[in-house]
Amino acid sequence: MLNLSPRTLLCVLLILIGSGLSGSPTHAAEEQPALDPIVRVVDLNVGETTTVTLSNGEQVKVKLCDLKETRDPIRNAVRSAVVTVEVDGDTIELESGMYNLPVGMGKAQIDCSITSGYNSNGTPSFWGLDKDARLRLWPNGSPLLKPGSFIYPVDQRWFATRTWYDNEPVDGGHEILPKIYYHSGLDIGGAEKLTRVIAATDAIVVSSGTDVLNGHEKDTPVAKRYDVVYLLDARGWYYRYSHLHKINDRIRPGRLIKQGEEIGILGKKGASGGWSHLHFEIKSRQPSGKWGTQAGYAFIWEAYRNQYQPKLVANTRRKHMVLPGNTVTLSGVQSYSVNHSIVDYEWIFSDGTTTRGPAIERKYDSPGIYCETLKVTDEAGNVDYDFAEVMVLDPKDREHYVPRIHASYWPSLKNRVGEPITFKVRSFNNTFGEEVWDFGDGTPEVRVKSDGNVNPLNEDGYAITKHTYQKPGDYLVKVERSREDDVKAETRLHVRVEP
Repeated sequence: MLNLSPRTLLCVLLILIGSGLSGSPTHAAEEQPALDPIVRVVDLNVGETTTVTLSNGEQVKVKLCDLKETRDPIRNAVRSAVVTVEVDGDTIELESGMYNLPVGMGKAQIDCSITSGYNSNGTPSFWGLDKDARLRLWPNGSPLLKPGSFIYPVDQRWFATRTWYDNEPVDGGHEILPKIYYHSGLDIGGAEKLTRVIAATDAIVVSSGTDVLNGHEKDTPVAKRYDVVYLLDARGWYYRYSHLHKINDRIRPGRLIKQGEEIGILGKKGASGGWSHLHFEIKSRQPSGKWGTQAGYAFIWEAYRNQYQPKLVANTRRKHMVLPGNTVTLSGVQSYSVNHSIVDYEWIFSDGTTTRGPAIERKYDSPGIYCETLKVTDEAGNVDYDFAEVMVLDPKDREHYVPRIHASYWPSLKNRVGEPITFKVRSFNNTFGEEVWDFGDGTPEVRVKSDGNVNPLNEDGYAITKHTYQKPGDYLVKVERSREDDVKAETRLHVRVEP
């Protein structure tokens, strides 16, 4: 193991890798970055104004004018936080997190990563925010991170299965608790024991499991755990990779690794709640002087788009939790088209009905988990699908969640006709009955039985089956499981099969 200071290690990283990454060469707050990140971060109170010098040297005047946070009546969780910001005299509204991307305005592009309401019944230490809101700014038209310095950290298709991203309240577990886990990192769902997790950046390994590199035990974000790896890149940003089923033997503290190197295999170890995913989180020094999350959704989306160059991506990811009789707004406006040419938004509901529109309202009368399908089409005829999850609580039991379900498949990239695909499913809060698969190609249903998440870390908790498609196309896969009183949980997957 190398026994070098963090500054020396990062200098070695820059010399050996020669990547030109921007960032801080140490975790010490008083030392200056060797190469600045493109992003500029400011924390403001309502009514406060500051001047921000962008990474290209231009200056913009920024004022936080207003903050409005919307909470649900069930958990008092912040479901939406909207700031009104003035940039060089022009006003814009920005919603914090929730799959929103930076917005161009004048000389800058800007987003809001967190607001103060999330501290009230969440975990303030996640973000290190002491004021009303955190704003991030880049030069208008610039990349968010230095090109070539960051890649998508999972070897799978975008939105291959469930995600839980910046600021989303995590409505999981069994009992509905008053303290909210507002997600401060990125939960990227995947197939346990199959999906590769890879290094997003050139980096130094600062911890692997319970082994921590000298000099990183204190005054850093590193929290050792048997399933966790921390990397440090030349920006001075720490990257957490959690819930790994297995850590690659080569990932040892002090080792320099290149982006794309395998860190391990995706799993559900540690405090995963029993569903298989990678918890990917970036930590950096914040304007408060504290360590806090550097919101990562925009970064991984930019990286995926650069790597895979998708023409069209449907997006209706925001989750909903309501009581029977309540109305939710399902939105597809965050969907992406390379030419800004989406011409059709079609909603296909669990009951077989359909409607059209970028955003629609829908009421739910019965408890359960609903998974609604959004189909988007662009001018060239390209099609993509995404799924909106709606949790409708049981009004007779408002202290507990209804049964949930998680499914995944592997591989999710370059699936071919005649090649078997592995499907995995696990139910939560329900041990009654079986999961029923409909693979969307007219073949008979397949029944399996997972363990119901009785023991979240059970090695055999997911039920596994394989399926082979005989024709190319886009397949909408459904899997569901009901409990004794017919309250049903369902989820869906989009499988694209190439010739």
